[in-house]
Amino acid sequence: MRRVGTEEWSGLAMLVVAVAVAAPGLFGAVETAVPQGLWIAIFVGYLVATFVAVATWMARPTRYAALAAAVVTAWVLLLSASGQGLLPVLLVLTAAVSVYVVPVRVGLLVVAGNTLVIALAAASSMRGVVDSAITLGFYLLIQVATLLSSVTLLREQRMRRELAEAHVELQAASVLLSESAATAERLRISRELHDLIGHQLTVLALELETARHLEGPAVRTHLERANRVARDLLGDVRSTVGRLRTESPDLEQALRRVTQDLPGLEVTIDVAAGVRIDEEHSAAFVRATQEIVTNTIRHADARTLRISVTGDERETVLDARDDGRGAPRPALGNGLRGLGERFAALGGDLAVDGSDGFRVTVRVPAR
Repeated sequence: MRRVGTEEWSGLAMLVVAVAVAAPGLFGAVETAVPQGLWIAIFVGYLVATFVAVATWMARPTRYAALAAAVVTAWVLLLSASGQGLLPVLLVLTAAVSVYVVPVRVGLLVVAGNTLVIALAAASSMRGVVDSAITLGFYLLIQVATLLSSVTLLREQRMRRELAEAHVELQAASVLLSESAATAERLRISRELHDLIGHQLTVLALELETARHLEGPAVRTHLERANRVARDLLGDVRSTVGRLRTESPDLEQALRRVTQDLPGLEVTIDVAAGVRIDEEHSAAFVRATQEIVTNTIRHADARTLRISVTGDERETVLDARDDGRGAPRPALGNGLRGLGERFAALGGDLAVDGSDGFRVTVRVPAR
């Protein structure tokens, strides 16, 4: 189950504030220019429109329309109430959320429109010029302050997301580079063992085999023993060379290096004990993890991501699932399409499911 984060608490706080400032109109404490039931319906429409405007999974045109509806309904609520009270706070909220939907310059236009509506409401309430000017200036400054605060918060979130994506990319590149260097080093050592020691032991074994046919029982006994030792050494060398060439990389350690120290996202890595893969499959899984983590940071709005790798004699499976908002009809971007092509070249496949969070499953045949 997804944990409640700061964004959810902020939304709840905004809801409480909106209901609180509209309470006099909701409970009939102030007169409204429209029937109270209609005024309450307009207020509910304001809340729904504000929620849709900040819902990042909605289509962009829908969010534009919802923001416009929130602004207009806030104006109607203020102008249709007999007294301002704290109702201008609703306009402050629309200014704050506007930058989540539209550019800053459009948000400033919303502030200007809100300020004009507040001026009209102050004029209709027959308040003094000084009181109206103070109220107008106060709400203008509050709107500008909240709008700029929202802009700053969005920029910080974007910078943290870009930093996390760059971190994942660098960690993946580091893992692949170290694995490549380790592979090259193992091949170099294996060649040296084969060329320098293996050849000499082969020659020694042949020489001892020849000497075994010489006369003298004592010599024959010692030579047979030396022959046996030489052949055992040759077998050990071949075994060592084989292990150096086929030693499986530590996949769990590699995936943990890619996903460590990510701000705002808790990643759990679980690699089954029996999983054994070669360098090519390991590189593919590292790239898959990099792409999955990057997409989770960029699109999923998730708090946790769980990645597990299991395998048997037939196939190896990587399964990744986050607790984000998911996507009922997920569309594969260039990154996931590229992953699908990579695993198809290895004889495997890639599948996605966005019905409950976002899930990516890749399979490759065992080698």
